[in-house]
Amino acid sequence: MPVDVQVNTAALKNIATQLRIDSVKSTSEAGSGHPTTCCSAAEIVSTLFFGEMRFDPQHPQSDQNDRFVLSKGHAAPILYAAWAEAGLFPRSELLKLREYTSDLEGHPTPRLNFVDLATGSLGQGLAAAVGIALNARRIGSPARTYVVMGDGESAEGSVWEAAQMGEFFKVDTICAVTDVNRLGQSRATQLGHDLEQLAARWRAFGWHAIIVDGHDVDALLAAYKEARATKGKPTMIVARTLKGKGISFAEDKEGWHGKAFKKGEELDKALAELESQYIKDAGPRGPIPMPEKKGSEPDLKPTAPGEMPAPAYRLGELVATREAYGTALAKLGALDPRVVALDADVGNSTFSDRFEKQFPDRFYQAFIAEQGMMGAAMGLASRGAIAFPSTFACFLSRAYDFARMANISMLNVKMAGSHAGVSIGEDGPSQMALEDLAMMRAVGGCAVLYPSDAVSTERLLALMAYHHGPAYMRTSRPKTPVIYEASTPFRIGGSHVVRSSADDKVTIVGAGITLFEALGAYDTLQKQGIAARVIDLYSLQPIDTETLQKASRETGWIVTVEDHYPAGGIGEAVMSAVAPIGGKVHQIAVRELPRSGRPEELVDKFGLSASHIVDAVKALL
Repeated sequence: MPVDVQVNTAALKNIATQLRIDSVKSTSEAGSGHPTTCCSAAEIVSTLFFGEMRFDPQHPQSDQNDRFVLSKGHAAPILYAAWAEAGLFPRSELLKLREYTSDLEGHPTPRLNFVDLATGSLGQGLAAAVGIALNARRIGSPARTYVVMGDGESAEGSVWEAAQMGEFFKVDTICAVTDVNRLGQSRATQLGHDLEQLAARWRAFGWHAIIVDGHDVDALLAAYKEARATKGKPTMIVARTLKGKGISFAEDKEGWHGKAFKKGEELDKALAELESQYIKDAGPRGPIPMPEKKGSEPDLKPTAPGEMPAPAYRLGELVATREAYGTALAKLGALDPRVVALDADVGNSTFSDRFEKQFPDRFYQAFIAEQGMMGAAMGLASRGAIAFPSTFACFLSRAYDFARMANISMLNVKMAGSHAGVSIGEDGPSQMALEDLAMMRAVGGCAVLYPSDAVSTERLLALMAYHHGPAYMRTSRPKTPVIYEASTPFRIGGSHVVRSSADDKVTIVGAGITLFEALGAYDTLQKQGIAARVIDLYSLQPIDTETLQKASRETGWIVTVEDHYPAGGIGEAVMSAVAPIGGKVHQIAVRELPRSGRPEELVDKFGLSASHIVDAVKALL
């Protein structure tokens, strides 16, 4: 918005009052919610939506619109009230807050076309805003990104990871506001109303910080103007507010967090006090400033623009799947400009650096800040990018809540975790992801893929890119032989039977490095006159139930082998698939705390090697 646009400040004050009234009414009707935290943010939201941001309210997803992220997602009622005030839907809809049949949920989700990504798990909004701003830069949009945060969530480490990223990328199109209302859920916040200390922290992280009275409309508008004029660094407005502002018996008082006003005397008193605060003859607020040009809608369910070139590997060639991942990612980047990559300072191990070398403008280095990386990936994906964040699989556990929220948002975040299992060898147990498959399978809408060779890695990466929603690929450190022809088909939810006969007495299921131990066991069993079937379970979620049940019926026992702890990995996935038909599964997994050693030594010591599989099969038969 040009800085000389005139706004009716009296009308903005009245809108703030209306937003408070709407928030109080909707939460009381619902019987739950957070009206007092809405009341503290009323002037902030009023001035942003109707005095500062440029957006077309009838086309909320336009890529020219300024973006708004409500990081303190429990203040959802005031967000909904603002969009009702903007005319997107009737104000009467606000009274359906939190009803099962309404998309006005307790915390915002992208079921609503004006919400880019789900918030409510505190500490994530700013990292997402960094990604949103980076995406605007990627597509050449002038859109600015605005965030409203709570002072309580400023205790989250992810906030400061995002702060570092914002400064590093110099996203001066971000203007965040911390609603410093002093009160958390159970007690006062760490800093209370010490705005100087909070501002000093933001300045120390390289942000331009402005301290204002968060209930002063003129001061807020001046702060936005200053933020817009600030170049080379993002801005944080530290706004002093009062929780429950405008309601005498709740204002700045503990014990009101997450409590709706009771219908009857309590609600009537609150509404009477708020209604008395309207300014008479304030005049109309005027039109919402529109973007300079009409924008397009991002493709949030992307389809492939074409088929990736066939993998160029020779049968038997030794290639680590982590290396094939980097090669495939660069190939996909050449095919589709929506593909972006992020890494947490391990790109020369995950091989995402191959993408960086070809497409530096679409590569975002998060350094050792996995939460910041995942949050930025979510923001990028929310605006149409296909985001591939990668790091060691064990470190993704730090960002697990972001994976969970990416699923709630149904974002195209394509996670890659390398260096999984005891097979990484000498680095030891702190680097060995032995929980990651369970972790990602528990994210219900997430595709979980585990390729065994370079060809399957390339094919599966292309598939996961265009799978709507989050996906996870586990890659391995050791080099493994290429076993698939370049033309071999793969599908999410599929598997490959790589050895079989009509006489099979047992099925061995592996993935990644354990597929090759299964093949080694197959060879030994063949020499001993025992026919075995071998399945490459490259997709753990969704899983190929049909093939597994067929194997169970035809061969009896299924032996699973995985470089993972027993809980939640390949074995339990197979058990779930064959349980309806009474299938029998014997699970081979890492069952004790590992230690450093040579990869082949550890695979054997922890019971995953071909000889252990052979022993298990013979014992079962």
